[in-house]
Amino acid sequence: MKRFVKSLKQMDKSRLVLWMNRLAVPLQFLASCGVYFAIEWMSRHSFTEAWTFMTGKPLVFLYNTLIIFACSTVAFLFRRRFAVRVTVYAVWLVFGLVNGIVLLNRVTPFTGPDLRLLDDGAKVVGKYISVPMLIFLAALVLFGIFMLIRLYIVAPRYTGKRNLILDFAIVGASAAAFFGCTQAALSARVISNYFGNIAFAYKDYGFPYCFTVTLFDTGIGQPNGYSEELVSEIVKSEGDEPDTADEKTNIIFLQLESFMDPEQVEFLNISGDPIPYFRQLTKEYSSGYFRVPVVGAGTANTEFECISGMSLRYFGAGEYPYKTTLKKETCESIPYDLSALGYKTHAIHNNEASFYSRDTVFPMLGFDTFTSEEYMTKTDDTTETGWMKDSVLTQEIMKTLESTSEPDYVYTISVQGHGAYPTEQTVEDPKYTVTGAEGREQNNNSWEYYCEQINEMDQFIKELTEELSKYDERVVLVMYGDHLPTMGLTTEDLKDRYLFQTQYVIWDNFGLEKKDGNIASYQIGAEVLNRIGIHDGTLVRYHQARKNTKNYQLDLEVLQYDMLYGNHYVYGGESPFERKDMQMGVVPITVDSMRQTSDGAYIITGENFTDHSVVEVNGEVQDTTFLSSDRLYVTDVEISPDDEIAVGQQSASSSKKILTRTETETAQYYFDRSGSGSAEEDEQAAQQAAAASSQQ
Repeated sequence: MKRFVKSLKQMDKSRLVLWMNRLAVPLQFLASCGVYFAIEWMSRHSFTEAWTFMTGKPLVFLYNTLIIFACSTVAFLFRRRFAVRVTVYAVWLVFGLVNGIVLLNRVTPFTGPDLRLLDDGAKVVGKYISVPMLIFLAALVLFGIFMLIRLYIVAPRYTGKRNLILDFAIVGASAAAFFGCTQAALSARVISNYFGNIAFAYKDYGFPYCFTVTLFDTGIGQPNGYSEELVSEIVKSEGDEPDTADEKTNIIFLQLESFMDPEQVEFLNISGDPIPYFRQLTKEYSSGYFRVPVVGAGTANTEFECISGMSLRYFGAGEYPYKTTLKKETCESIPYDLSALGYKTHAIHNNEASFYSRDTVFPMLGFDTFTSEEYMTKTDDTTETGWMKDSVLTQEIMKTLESTSEPDYVYTISVQGHGAYPTEQTVEDPKYTVTGAEGREQNNNSWEYYCEQINEMDQFIKELTEELSKYDERVVLVMYGDHLPTMGLTTEDLKDRYLFQTQYVIWDNFGLEKKDGNIASYQIGAEVLNRIGIHDGTLVRYHQARKNTKNYQLDLEVLQYDMLYGNHYVYGGESPFERKDMQMGVVPITVDSMRQTSDGAYIITGENFTDHSVVEVNGEVQDTTFLSSDRLYVTDVEISPDDEIAVGQQSASSSKKILTRTETETAQYYFDRSGSGSAEEDEQAAQQAAAASSQQ
């Protein structure tokens, strides 16, 4: 290091450095070219493909280089210019490396909204990257930070006479060149600001440009001609509103994680049909292709379109409304519309509540209750990669239907089919053998694992429909895959040559007419409501009346802008939708009593406890053992009569935050409500707690 410092100081006095300072701008642009080439190399996982892109699209390559160069010109405002340049280039290279890693695990590239999803990414990264690799990457990041800090200490300072006017002129000129070239490139269609397919956009227009667009382009821009008169004309164009049917139908949406028909994959040879029941349903009930806004990832966006009736094509490229507008604004949705008709609205998800911020977003979409993994009956039935299996959803859906006397809308989000899919054999004696995927990004073992999971999901669908067929109320069940699995599929790999679609089925227990057809996820809600005679809701009425008519998409954009970002003309100037006071869990968790056992432990009794229930004493979480849905066991704490007691539901995420808690009461209050237990009962509880702890 000392020799390096000495050589840097000697270089600072040399003629070479003098000439490099004079040629700083062109040399910096050349360095930006090199950095950008490295980014494309990492993103495309191929030197040859990066070279072909550079030589085949030189204008796109130079434009992206200009973005990096414009960022790096900020170095001219500092004396430690070398260190600042290295920092800027390092940031871009890290982004490029992250994109390369992301594209090894999903089809969708690294986008600006992903930065808002860092907390969600941290929750699942261990399922995609091995622990040793995570440790290596963490060490690499720490080493990089250390080297940058060291660089700022030892790097040479610019010792020449500074011309601040010239320095600011360089920065200003680069910024002006960037904005000017952007407009020229858009006009000449060298680049585009609309990404119909974000994965292809990154390949066509380059990583720096696409990443920058997704970082800053959020929300819906004001459409041309937007006015109160235009909104009124759109509403009038829907015609007279049909009367809503008096007889109410329970409505269940079942969003199946990464569920597709593997027979649609050209190169696969499978020993049997993994989804025979779903295939049978497509022949007996309304079905077709289901167009979705994402591929390989982005469950929340398919979900948003189905619940709200809004199309993601008008939002920012790669945007997740769950992470932007819905954090602070309510949005009219099917749950809100049905609530006005007397429905109770519920969400169910067999994964943690905070994933995609669902616990804070669902109240903004009008849900009355949300049952997440933390509020479900304890189950150890998980996949080899740790996802809860979907079979648990049958009892949760039935419990939800039976919890109210009103008609119900239940939006269910499954998780069993989630990646990553192991490339080594993890399923002993697999039910299906797969060939044809040799030498691909995801191999035969991955597809065998995937087929095993979707076959179990297929069995779950059968169990659910059998239970619902016995239910004594009208039920319609809408099932579909949220997106294709993360298998590196391309359009050439699929028989239908389209990545952004899965399949759907509309099952019912009262004899709806079979009506097949392809449909988009933002249209499915209105279509189902139309089938059962419901015509209430701004976008419900719009899709039912205007689908496939002239200016359908243009007017839809106007309505979406007005409802979320505009002046709410469609509501008379003010949105009527207020955040719901959503209950976590369809049944409340309550504490009845508490008593101390003969060995100094405590047994808390109540209702609807789960293995995520924890006892809090004076606001501090205690080491709690789940015994049953009505009993918890606490040791290693001394509780006095005046201590405040509550039971909280602890998040399944690494944050371990308390999602909800029961009302706080004094320990004496619960002691007074408890009877005495026998020594035999205490011993039995202690043994049960010990067994539960050993299993954990």
